[in-house]
Parts: sequence; structure tokens; C-alpha cells
Amino acid sequence: MFRIALLRPAFAQAGHASKLFNQTKTFASLAEEVRSDSTFHIPVVDFSKFRRARDKAEKKRSADEVVTAFKEVGFVYLKDHGISDEVVQNAFIKSADFFRLPSEAKAKLAWEDPRSNRGYVQQGRERVTQSSDPAEIAALRAKAPDSKESMEIGRDWDATWKNQWPQEKDVPGFKSTMLSFFQTCHELHVSVMSSVALGLGLHEEFFADKIQEQYHNLRLLSYPSIPVSALKEEGTARAGIHSDYGSLTFVFQDDVGGLEVQNPHSGKFHPATPIPGTIVVNVGDLLARWSNDVLRSTRHRVVGPSREKYGSLEMAPARQSIAFFCNPNGTAHISALPTCVSEKAPAKYDPVNTEQYIVRRLSDTYS
Repeated sequence: MFRIALLRPAFAQAGHASKLFNQTKTFASLAEEVRSDSTFHIPVVDFSKFRRARDKAEKKRSADEVVTAFKEVGFVYLKDHGISDEVVQNAFIKSADFFRLPSEAKAKLAWEDPRSNRGYVQQGRERVTQSSDPAEIAALRAKAPDSKESMEIGRDWDATWKNQWPQEKDVPGFKSTMLSFFQTCHELHVSVMSSVALGLGLHEEFFADKIQEQYHNLRLLSYPSIPVSALKEEGTARAGIHSDYGSLTFVFQDDVGGLEVQNPHSGKFHPATPIPGTIVVNVGDLLARWSNDVLRSTRHRVVGPSREKYGSLEMAPARQSIAFFCNPNGTAHISALPTCVSEKAPAKYDPVNTEQYIVRRLSDTYS
């Protein structure tokens, strides 16, 4: 049975993650702390302070915490975010039910088109990378494919692209659970983007009409148990080094671990150790472009289990996660925000269309 870090009453390892969870250092010092690998950490932000703020000043202080984390690290652990443990647990259970289907049943739902970005992706088909060179990506895929399988789900009312659902009798409650979870994550996305707007000196509702189309992607991920030795070969990983494409990503982890975040100052990778009750939230490329790189789209990867936690196991334990990739409207044109440009900091990027940008990146990623 898989284990979900979000639902455990206490974290199993007191060391590094407990230190993160109990951190009391001020965000004012974060810029200095993250420059050194010895003090680098992903901040923990209590989002209830934003959701339940009693006045604008309190809401602004909370928004500043979120934006400071995104400026300096690009990642944050969001706690008290409003999504219940029971809702997350149910999504993990239904996800596991889906991946237990026979291969031939999943293959009938195969991912087919980057414009749709829906359906089942078998192990080895995707190779996430920063490269945009088709030949280089093909070589990486052949040498060290990502050791995972996934199920991609989009907005279900799309007039052009349809989700690919398993038969209800095969995975009872799967469709209804995922559609509800998709909507729940979108609502949290709206709240977090409101905090980003305030933290960047914009009106709280600045992004409201730029994200309401729900042009998002819910990705269920299953990393099978594989020999640890297979993850120690050059270039291998459960998911290769990459940044995400959209505005924000919400990552729900089980307690196996393996997600690592690159210190943007040193290049060294640090574990994003699962912390119960939190969601890992990170900035994607489009939000970085939108903010003229004021907010960081930080590279990350998924590797094998930590030696400290699992010792010298021969087989890496199976891992599950759920990622909700938040995107601006497909029709949105992303150009530098007015509060993120100046004479000293002119716009770095040409405007891009959300749909065209994401489809191009997906086309590079998949075989």
C-alpha cells in the first residue's frame, strides 16, 4: 500500500524535514540563506494567513511571504492551504487504482497529441529536459528515459479535446474524483495567484480574467519499483532535470521522497523532503516570463530514494505523486508585468501565447 505524506500524523524523520517544518527564521534573511548550500531550504508558508486575513495589511504580509519564496527559491511548501487530507487521500487511492489496470487497458487510453495533452503515457515515452533539440531529446530518451508512467487530465468541457477516461466498472469513482480534484486545485490556484498579484504590487484580482479558462493539466504519476543501480547510471532519473512550463505547479507527494530542487545560486540539488499537510508549489516558465524573471522557475528532478532513509536497498520503492500544472488561459498573451519592468530592468522576453508555448514544449518532450 502506498503511503501519503500529507496524511501521516507525524513525520517519520526528524532531521532535515523537521528543521524545515519548524523553521522560524525570517523571510528577510532568505536571500542570504539560499546562497549557501549549507543553509539552503524551501520555505514553509502558512497560507491560512492569506485565506483568512482580517484586513488588507495582513493579507499583504502573507502575500509577501509567498512572493519572497518564489523570488529567492522558486519553490515553497504551502501548509494550511484549504485542501483536506481526505480529498488528497481519495485522489491518491483512485490514482493507484488506475495504474493497477492491465497494460492493455491503459494502452487504449494512450496520449496522442500535444495540443490535447490528455491520456495515458507509458513508461519511457516522456523525457523531460531543458533541451529543445529533437535529436538531443531522442538520444536522451533512448539512453535514459524517465522511469515513470502518467495519466494526463484536462478540463472536461473542452469543445475540441476530450479526456480519456477508463470504464467506470474498471476504476469506480475515478472520473468523478479527478474532476472534483481538478476543480479544487483550480480554486487554490486562483487564491495563490491573488497572493502573487499582491506580492508583486498589483491589484489582488489582476490575474482573475487571465486564468479563468482553467487551461490546466492534472497529472497522475506512478514511479514503479526499479533497481537502485539503474538510477545511478549517468543521466538517469525517475524524472530528468527540468523546469515546468506554466504558471504554477502543485505537487502532492507520498512519503517515499525523491523530488530534488536545484539551488539556483550553486547548481547543487537539495531534497524537497515530504512534509505532512503541505503542498510543494513552484513557479513555472510562463510565470517567470510574466514577471520578467523576478520570480524564479527553478529546475528540479526526481531521483532514487535517499540513502539516509532507505539504507542500501537493492530496489527503489515505488513512488506516487500528483502534479497539478496551473496555466494561464490558452488565449493569454504573456508579456512582462508592469510592476516588473523599469528603465534598469527592461523586458527580457518577447510576448508569447500560452497555448502555442505549451504545445511547443510538449512536442519537444514526447516521442
